[in-house]
Amino acid sequence: MKKRLEDKVAIVTGGGSGIGEAICKKFANEGARVVVAGFPEDSVEEVANEITKAGGKAVAFTGDLSVEANARKCVELTVQEFGKLDILINNAGVFPEVNLVTDYTEEAFDYMLRHNNKTTFLMSKAALPELQKTKGNIVIAGSEAGMVGIPQNAAYGGTKAFNHAFMRGLAVEQAQFGVRCNCVGPGPIDTAWTHASTGPMDKEMEKTNKIATPIGRLGTPEEVANVYLFLASAEASYVTGAVYMVDGGITLGKGPIGEKADSSMKQEPEGDLDLKHSMDGHTSIRE
Repeated sequence: MKKRLEDKVAIVTGGGSGIGEAICKKFANEGARVVVAGFPEDSVEEVANEITKAGGKAVAFTGDLSVEANARKCVELTVQEFGKLDILINNAGVFPEVNLVTDYTEEAFDYMLRHNNKTTFLMSKAALPELQKTKGNIVIAGSEAGMVGIPQNAAYGGTKAFNHAFMRGLAVEQAQFGVRCNCVGPGPIDTAWTHASTGPMDKEMEKTNKIATPIGRLGTPEEVANVYLFLASAEASYVTGAVYMVDGGITLGKGPIGEKADSSMKQEPEGDLDLKHSMDGHTSIRE
């Protein structure tokens, strides 16, 4: 049986941990050659090596992709290594602070604008000439917070709402060149971001994420990667300008509805990927 991304070449930003690691490994399993891109501090080399050892093809690119020269270099490396570019996954993002707007730091806000929005813009700008050649596609990381707004996450949600609107503009603009553009909007996913011990949330928020989700649990990185795979594949040939929510229903949920979820829903699927870096995502503000 032909693999769903056979002969495709993909860049995955933020590919060293969390959802990004799952996307990289899912795509590699489906036949894609993958450029795992991210901060030098992230596990991008490890993820690329793990894919290679499992029989896939991957290379790492390390650098701050909110710098235009680095975004161009990432695309150039991809074409140099694999001859083309079919898919850009703008997954990279940061979640440095949870706070009321009156207390939210300017440092955290500027950091999010750089890595949630500027990186998405610059990587899209750099990749589009290559994607137009291959009639490829872009999938961008949106969020539940960008759809409905969340208290103490208003600034973060604002950056994700930009990504939703930016994607829609790209979808309309780039259709004339044969390029599709979509978003995936995760809700609470089991990564470093959703645990008080590894991210900016407190224990109460960590608990609320589960009970406010109709399915009654956190999602897994692989469950999100499954939707990225669909949107990046030819199966989504008639899908552009869409935001696909992968949120366990939390965007629609009212109150502690997750406590009533059927036990079958609360059970995580086993999954196929060997994920080692789900909790490695950095949430701190770096210079």
